[in-house]
Amino acid sequence: MRKKRRLPAVYLALMLVLMYIPLVVTVVYSFNESKISTVWGGFSLKWYAELFHQRDLMEALMNSVILAVLSGTLAIIIGTLAAVGMTKTTCRFNKLISYLSTLPLMIPEIILGMVFLALFSLMGLPFGMVTLVIAHTAFCIPYIFIMVSARLIGMDPELEEAARDLGASQMRTFFDIILPLIMPAILSGELLAFAMSFDDVVISIFVTGPKVNLLPVKIYTKMKTGVTPEINALATLMLLITAVIVLLTEYKRNNHK
Repeated sequence: MRKKRRLPAVYLALMLVLMYIPLVVTVVYSFNESKISTVWGGFSLKWYAELFHQRDLMEALMNSVILAVLSGTLAIIIGTLAAVGMTKTTCRFNKLISYLSTLPLMIPEIILGMVFLALFSLMGLPFGMVTLVIAHTAFCIPYIFIMVSARLIGMDPELEEAARDLGASQMRTFFDIILPLIMPAILSGELLAFAMSFDDVVISIFVTGPKVNLLPVKIYTKMKTGVTPEINALATLMLLITAVIVLLTEYKRNNHK
């Protein structure tokens, strides 16, 4: 019996080790004095100082943040309105439309990148931030659509009916009743869409232009010559920022409860 009880704990420990050892190694070697990542040369913060002096990485980081915010915001607007609209209609093709709306999640990114490349070339759009925003918005919409749709399905329809019976207009019902109830799903979708857009490499390579550098693409090109200490330092800072955002989100959610 004891062995059976230990198995889940052993499995959980093994899973955590496999998940977090690469992160721990990355963080540790970001403080490595040696320029060779596989050789420990002592504790140092010089690679963090070196990181902020690399203008190309800082520019790529800023472009990636701007792209993720823009595409995530547009995906929220389109995906939320689409999910709300689907719940208001009784068309017999609703299931087919819902399936088609989530189909991009199952299509390999390399196929999506080739499709966007062909489409933008056919339209004559110059490759750059505009094409990146359009492409990233398109593949982020399904994440928002799925989360908001799931939240709407579980929502009590009598709340909206009661508001309409009390004289509230359809617009006020949406902003006073529906929107606050689906806001957790919207925020979760926004975080997921931001993450998916921020770390995308495959689609970005196909639709980016020569004047726009993105951080994932920049790191990918640098990785061809090996992992440099600056990349480890950058990854550590990104992990720290992500952890802070997650903790703040959990704190606000617990206080809201």
